[in-house]
Amino acid sequence: MGLTSLDIWFIGNRIPVWVRICLVAAGILVISVLHQLTPPSKVHWHNAFQNLDYLPIVLAGWKFGWRGGLAAGLFAGLSNLPFSIEIWSTYPNFAIDQTWDIPLFCAAGTFTGVLTGRERRQRAELERTTHQLTRVYQTLHDNFEQMKRAERLFALGQLSAGLAHEVRNPLASILGAAGILQRNVRLEKREAECLAIIIKECDRLNHLVAHFLAFARPRHPSYQTVEVGPLIDSVLSLASHAVEKGRIVLLRDIQPLGPIECDPELVQQVLLNLVINSIQSMADGGQVLVRTRPIENRVVIEIRDEGCGIPPGDREKIFDPFFTTKETGTGLGLSVAHKIVEQHGGILSAENNPDKGMTFTVQLPTHRARQHET
Repeated sequence: MGLTSLDIWFIGNRIPVWVRICLVAAGILVISVLHQLTPPSKVHWHNAFQNLDYLPIVLAGWKFGWRGGLAAGLFAGLSNLPFSIEIWSTYPNFAIDQTWDIPLFCAAGTFTGVLTGRERRQRAELERTTHQLTRVYQTLHDNFEQMKRAERLFALGQLSAGLAHEVRNPLASILGAAGILQRNVRLEKREAECLAIIIKECDRLNHLVAHFLAFARPRHPSYQTVEVGPLIDSVLSLASHAVEKGRIVLLRDIQPLGPIECDPELVQQVLLNLVINSIQSMADGGQVLVRTRPIENRVVIEIRDEGCGIPPGDREKIFDPFFTTKETGTGLGLSVAHKIVEQHGGILSAENNPDKGMTFTVQLPTHRARQHET
């Protein structure tokens, strides 16, 4: 919010209160001294000094409210009173005018303080309203995005559940027939190679169908009270088998956290998937940092890598089923992870790092989210 001209002139809130009070008092006293030093015959100069008193009075009302303005007005009137008494016998009319300026000083300071207080209250109310509207807009935007995603996932889930079952039966028949043929010792080399390809591709399709069913019908979480630190340690221990020594380094920054209620196997699946993705994104090596921090009644787990990152245009699609940037990826790993986190009442998000790589953030409630159990 920009400063007003008076704030700039008075150097805003950087000056301590007592210094501001001294500056106002000093300004009034300087004007009073000018009255004393100027000959009484120079009425026009005294009028100018009298009007100049309004400046520190208005400043006092502006910075300290109506009480400060009233006090400054009284102080200005009392500081000029000795001069008014001194010229009473010589210039009685001018002395009376000087005396009548005292209530005007007090009125000016009080009125300025009242207006300032009202303006500050309105400004504070406007800031609160703006903040609330921003939060409401963000909530509506998030809900709208979730609704669009839920519609897509519902349609895809209905299709995938039936399709996966229909594919599995002929797939099992093909795999079984290929196994029978493979046991024939009189196979030629080319025939054996073809059967090996059939069995390999059937296994790959079976793996894809299993992921498909896990996405379409994920199992219900079995909640337990667990510590986050040991859970992350187990994930890093499993992920270390996929790390080439000296090329990729796994780091941890675990803040002291209390226990949380979750399904440890499902949460471990999510975190392991994210860590493995980070490892696979760093073809030239680098570091993967797993960091935790508490936020109110939630636990935040961040997985930060130094990989190739995701283009801004694809970032909103990474949690959609079958979207992948890998040549051999199924595009279901992040979708399943996103659904598991949602089951726990949490949030899974991803952002590009300022320098390079990605940071995936998992927010989980510390206590069981009962509204998500259905």
